[in-house]
Amino acid sequence: MAEMVARLASERAVVVFTKSGCCMCTAVTTLLGELAVSAAVHELDRDPLGKEMERELARRLYGSGGRGGPPPDPLGKEMERELARRLYGSGGRGGPAVPAVFIGGSLVGGTSKVMAMHLKGELVPMLKSAGALWL
Repeated sequence: MAEMVARLASERAVVVFTKSGCCMCTAVTTLLGELAVSAAVHELDRDPLGKEMERELARRLYGSGGRGGPPPDPLGKEMERELARRLYGSGGRGGPAVPAVFIGGSLVGGTSKVMAMHLKGELVPMLKSAGALWL
């Protein structure tokens, strides 16, 4: 699964892991679309391997090392809360765990980070540097 997540996170200049029906995921993918970025979008809840990918993302990206992370949860709610806690701190109250945005194969963060970078004028240069924008 580690190889699969690494491959997916690097398949394009911009890769977004989302869940269907997530309004913040829609906000980020809409922003990227408005910037003319052709991101690869992976909806974890629609993929048969989504739960496994979510666990691998938690292990690789949020530092659990596969130990001490949240237990498997058939509904995914505990995983979402744990990812939000690890990504945003404050007991998961800072925002949702998805989207998880990768630019140039590296994790940038979720909605708050992407929007903050855009407002500071940092997102477009990063997208250009990764080859996601040509203008």
